[in-house]
Amino acid sequence: MSRNAKINALLLFVVAALAVLPLALGLGDHKEEPFTGADAEAETAITEIEPDYEPWFSPLYEPPSGEIESALFALQAALGAGVLAYYFGLHRGRRQGEERALARLDARAAQDAPAADRA
Repeated sequence: MSRNAKINALLLFVVAALAVLPLALGLGDHKEEPFTGADAEAETAITEIEPDYEPWFSPLYEPPSGEIESALFALQAALGAGVLAYYFGLHRGRRQGEERALARLDARAAQDAPAADRA
């Protein structure tokens, strides 16, 4: 197994552990909604500290349910991941293309060189 394969396997294991351990250990069981986002946690903390707090503005779009909100968030995350993957793939492809072009130029230069220079 190559070094990159070992690193990838280790990273995959860590990601899986981060996803499964909170569920397996029962973290958040004492809460009504155990895995709410940071926005909901902040809203709860603010209303505990200052019950009369009024937000400065309201959202432009309020999804009709939590499931739709989660789906929109997942879509946003997927689009962001797609843009990043495209950028890194494009960057890597360009670098590999430059390396191949340089290798071809070197091969042509070696072929065009006189026989005495190759000896």
